[in-house]
Amino acid sequence: MSIRIDRQRCIGCGKCAEICPGNLIVIDEDKKAFIRDPRDCWGCAACVKECKFSAIRYFLGADIGGNGTTMYVEKENDEIMYWYFEKPSGEKEMIVQNLKDNTTY
Repeated sequence: MSIRIDRQRCIGCGKCAEICPGNLIVIDEDKKAFIRDPRDCWGCAACVKECKFSAIRYFLGADIGGNGTTMYVEKENDEIMYWYFEKPSGEKEMIVQNLKDNTTY
């Protein structure tokens, strides 16, 4: 499991680098994020959740049933998070998460 950063979508804000618990993401001289060594990624998905520009995709490996599926997030007004799961065929599934009510039981 690892991530891929889309350099065209990345604006270099650095939020992913700040949130990465392994300090694996850095901002380069072009003001774009990159991961030092994808093999070291813990798979926590903190950077995926933090990126407001959907520039980071998380690869779901075969070991967890992903078989090449990628996951990314889109946010709406910091209240709604859309989790997208895109299969290699291009087929997408989505889960909607209401962040405002996320901790309500």
